[in-house]
Amino acid sequence: MFNFYGDDISAFQIISLILYVVLAPFAGGLIAGIDRKVTARMQGRVGPPVLQPFYDVGKLLQKEAVTVGRGAQDFYVMCCLIFMIIAGAFFFFGFNLLMVVFTLTTASIFLVVAGYSSNSPYAQIGAERELLQMMSYEPMVLLTAVGLFMVNGSFNVENIIGNEVFSLKFLPGIFIGYLFIITIKLRKSPFDLSMSHHAHQELVKGLTTEFSGKTLAALEISHWYENIFLLGFIFLFFANGTWYMAVIGIAAVVVCYFLEILIDNGYARMKWQFTLKSAWIMTLIFGGANIFVLYYLRGYLWLAA
Repeated sequence: MFNFYGDDISAFQIISLILYVVLAPFAGGLIAGIDRKVTARMQGRVGPPVLQPFYDVGKLLQKEAVTVGRGAQDFYVMCCLIFMIIAGAFFFFGFNLLMVVFTLTTASIFLVVAGYSSNSPYAQIGAERELLQMMSYEPMVLLTAVGLFMVNGSFNVENIIGNEVFSLKFLPGIFIGYLFIITIKLRKSPFDLSMSHHAHQELVKGLTTEFSGKTLAALEISHWYENIFLLGFIFLFFANGTWYMAVIGIAAVVVCYFLEILIDNGYARMKWQFTLKSAWIMTLIFGGANIFVLYYLRGYLWLAA
């Protein structure tokens, strides 16, 4: 049995925390670069270098600070970045999943407030759409945490990873529902409503229309941090304290992200009504049904495990 935490649980948690804070922006930027390259290949283009996201952020950091509208938006974006780092730090430190979800929500709220603080109608409409996206994915994110608790008996990430239970065996509906809403969180088509990394966004740059320089760089880095621990949720479905399932979990993360890129390039952006309805339908059908089965058949399932 390979125990991720063993007797040196505190040391491992501290190392995980440091690695996340230091390496997550580099890993997130690299994933963004690979995303652009794969997307370009799917569209018959050569595409930018894999390191292009780092070049873009580096250029933004060198630009003069310019704030359009109310200057408070810079403060709100920095708060978004800080809470995003804290949410990921909680996750990789092995803390409570509910605390991770609530901290992530707080970061998203700061982003919405930053959009509303601008005088631009594009940014304000983008902020409204960001709120609609939050209403769409939040129920499924919470059900994911609840489902992992019901299977593993704990909300703590460290206990879920170290538990011998193969969570996906009991949470196929939760897993499908999470894959659906993570498309919204990763800002992929057909759900890139509030802002987009593609040129087809009719709101110019949506929520980030008035962001520039260091503020826009901070927001991009926050997305890199966010993407890393969002993909970490996928890993939890496979982890059971063994090294081979850890390898399978990492492979599953890679496959799932490639699927997100494929969906992003295969579908046009939908209206916000479709996003809201489809996300809640998926949450009720797959997430709700899975929780229902776990609740009423948990005794049998535990014996079968």
